[in-house]
Amino acid sequence: MANVNDLNTAWIEAGNKVADLQDKKQQMATELVADPSKYSDEEIKKISDDLKAAKTARDFAKSALDDAKEAAKTENEFVNKTVNIKTKDADPKKDFVDNFRGMLKGDPKIMDLVTSSTDESGNAIGLTIPQDIETQIHELVRQYDALQQYVNVESVSTQTGSRVWEKWTDVTPLADLDDETATIGDNDDPHLTLIKYSIHRYAGITTATNSLLKDSDQNILAWLSQWIARKTVVTRNNAIIAKMNAAPTKPTITKFDDIVDMINTSVDPAIKSTSFLMTNVSGYNELCKVKDAFGNYLLQPNATQPDIMMARGKRVVMVSDKWLPSTTTSGKTVYPLYYGDLSQAVTLFDRENMSLLTTNIGGGAFEKDQTKVRVIDRFDVESTDSDAFVAGSFSAIADQTANFAAGSTPSAG
Repeated sequence: MANVNDLNTAWIEAGNKVADLQDKKQQMATELVADPSKYSDEEIKKISDDLKAAKTARDFAKSALDDAKEAAKTENEFVNKTVNIKTKDADPKKDFVDNFRGMLKGDPKIMDLVTSSTDESGNAIGLTIPQDIETQIHELVRQYDALQQYVNVESVSTQTGSRVWEKWTDVTPLADLDDETATIGDNDDPHLTLIKYSIHRYAGITTATNSLLKDSDQNILAWLSQWIARKTVVTRNNAIIAKMNAAPTKPTITKFDDIVDMINTSVDPAIKSTSFLMTNVSGYNELCKVKDAFGNYLLQPNATQPDIMMARGKRVVMVSDKWLPSTTTSGKTVYPLYYGDLSQAVTLFDRENMSLLTTNIGGGAFEKDQTKVRVIDRFDVESTDSDAFVAGSFSAIADQTANFAAGSTPSAG
C-alpha cells in the first residue's frame, strides 16, 4: 500500500506534468496568433486532450493523498498543532530550518504540513522560504554576475496579468486646452502596448547529504542560500539573455567612431543618461586595448571607481562569456556589444514565492538511497520597449590614426 510520501510524490509529479502541458499549450496559442497554420487540428486537439488527462490524473492523485491524510488525521492534527505553535519569541529562521530537517528525514507530518498549500495550477508549493531568507539570497545574487540588476523588476502577486507600456519613441505630449471648460479629447491609447506576463516555474534539484542533518542552523541556511542564489542567477540570466537577443541589431562595428555613433544615435535622447554599453569578458578585453593616435587607451577608468571603464562617459558593463558568448564567423571571433537602457527594454515579473520540497523516492533518490532537494523559482521575463536597447558586434576595432602627415616640416617662406 502506498504511504503518504509515495502519494505526495505522485501528486507533485502529476502537477508538474500539468504545468508543463499548460506552458506548451500557451506557447502554441501564442504562435498560432502569429501563424495560424503552424499547428494542425490534430496537434491542437492532442495537446488539449493530453492536458485534460493530466489534470484528471493530478486531481485523482490529490484525492488519494487527501484520503491517506484523513486516515492519519488524529496523529497529524496533534503534530501539526505542535509544528504551528508560535510564541512571542519564535524565530522564523529556526522554524524554517527545523521544518527543512523534517523534510530531509521524510517526516510524514512535516510533509503533510508543507504540501497543504497549492499554487494556482494545483501544484504543491512546498516549504516557502521566509522573506528575510529570500532577502539574504537576493543579496548573494547581487554579488554574482546577475543581469537582473540591469532590468526592471516588478513584484506581482498573481499568476498571470498584463501591463500597459509606452515606448519612448511613441510618447506624445499632453493636449493644450484653450480654456478651463474645454473637453479633453481622446488620448493616444493606440500608441500603447499591452505587455502580458505568465509566471513560469523554474526548478533545480540537488542532493542533500546525511551530514547536513547534523549541521548547525547557520550552516544549513548558508548552504541553502548559496545554492539557491547560484541557481537563481543562472536561471534568470538565461531568461534575460533570451530577451536581449531579440533587440534590434546594428551594423558590425569596426572602429571606435562606430561606438560613438551607437552612443549618440541608436536610442532616444530621453534615456541616454541611463544607457550603458554591455559586452562579454573577451569583448571587454579587446575594447580596453583600443588606443588613440597618441597611444592612449580610449576606454578610461571611472574617476571614483577605477574598476569601471567608461567610453565617452558611458559605463561599459562586463558580463561573463558564459552568459554572453562570442561567436565565430569566417574564422573570426565576433564579440557582442549592446547599448541602451535595459530597464526600459526588459521587465522581470517576480512572483516572490521561492519554495523547497524534498523526496527520497523520485529523481533516482530511492535507488541510490539519497534525498533530493528541489527549489522552485517563479517569475517571467518579457520585452517592453524594443527601441531602448540595441545589439551590435565586432571582431576587431582598429586603433585611431593621426590626422597629420608624419615627419612633415613647415615650408620656407
